[in-house]
Amino acid sequence: MTSNTRITLISVTLLVLALAAPLVAGQPFYINIGSQVLIAAIFAMSLNILVGYGGMTSIGHAAYLGTSAYVVALLTLQHGFGFYAASAVALGVVVVMAAIFGAIALRGTGITFLMITLALGQTMWGVAFRWSDVTGGDNGLPDIKRPDLFGLNLVEPGLFYAVMIALFVIALVGMWIFTQSGLGLSLQGTRDQPRRMGMLGHHVWLVRWIAFIIAGFWAGVAGIAFIGYHGYIHPLSLGLANSAEVLLMVIAGGAGTLLGPVVGAAIVVVLKMVVSAYVSRWVLLLGCTFVAIVILLPEGVVPGLERLLKTLLPETRNDGEASS
Repeated sequence: MTSNTRITLISVTLLVLALAAPLVAGQPFYINIGSQVLIAAIFAMSLNILVGYGGMTSIGHAAYLGTSAYVVALLTLQHGFGFYAASAVALGVVVVMAAIFGAIALRGTGITFLMITLALGQTMWGVAFRWSDVTGGDNGLPDIKRPDLFGLNLVEPGLFYAVMIALFVIALVGMWIFTQSGLGLSLQGTRDQPRRMGMLGHHVWLVRWIAFIIAGFWAGVAGIAFIGYHGYIHPLSLGLANSAEVLLMVIAGGAGTLLGPVVGAAIVVVLKMVVSAYVSRWVLLLGCTFVAIVILLPEGVVPGLERLLKTLLPETRNDGEASS
């Protein structure tokens, strides 16, 4: 068994144990924390498509999560839609928005791309904040009820967490399929050698644009899960702070890896929701944590741990002897 295979088995085992931990704890508080981690993980994985696999740093990604949540809230509260019908419309809206925003943002690269995504994200925040007749302005939109699923009341924390696990697994498998597909490999090629990919006949702009749309779609899925969990949406959900926070999740966990954003999301959410209950200066602790990661594991937690495990788990031959 090769070291890569063993690392994969260890990663899957740890992931399963982490998903089961809130249920084993049995307390609603920890189960709700688990739900928030999974929502943040889906959101971070969507941004990782751009940042990790595409080399396109976006700092306006919260616009898609917030827009999706706002559409669900508006349709259910003001237009009589059911939650799932509103969710389908919300995903359609977010995909169209990502297609338009992607066409605008991809007119630039590097810092220009980052600044355009920032401007677009802040535009959506401004709309949500100022259009108070529709969005509720600074008061937001409250009282969105959790839906039933196959007759089960998702108000119960354990049931909602089980649904989040299923949604997370679907997102994780979807991301893995994407990264192994021709489109995903082409995206990674455009990240590393855009000119060479163009010379080989790949349409670099089109590959990036499609990836932008896919990233927006999954952020929209996270937005639906977000509004389903919180039952409330506020303009801050579209703001710069939320976009920066999810970017930190990706970078801390390991951009360009499948599980990196998941680990980054767990670190941030646990520090915010659990550690903050015991440490008043938890923001300082969060900053120190990121500084430590940058110094000790500059490539991110997951790549750093994989590198460490490879040194501890040497390659083996078929006869079980360690290879030289």
